[in-house]
Amino acid sequence: MTILLIRVTCPSRRVAEEIADAAVERRLSACANLEGPVTSTYRWKGVVEHAFEFVLWMKAPEAHWSGIEALVNEIHPYEVPAIVALPCAHVSAPYEAWVNENTDS
Repeated sequence: MTILLIRVTCPSRRVAEEIADAAVERRLSACANLEGPVTSTYRWKGVVEHAFEFVLWMKAPEAHWSGIEALVNEIHPYEVPAIVALPCAHVSAPYEAWVNENTDS
């Protein structure tokens, strides 16, 4: 089973924590890590913007991608939140078992 490392940028620590708590409580993600603030540069509606954001990382089975995407879109205040996932090429067997035990996989 493929484990995803899902990255979401959030406008505040509160939003990131709310998404992380909901994802773990709903057993969509086994765990979450929060980094930041980080500086982001992006183009929005034709204008180059700069903002401080927080980076939320979640580890989850690939089968939970659509549930996590829906959860983020439900909670996140951005019109177009940045939600990306990287498949983990290598995961230790004990950690993969732990992820699966702590999600509804």
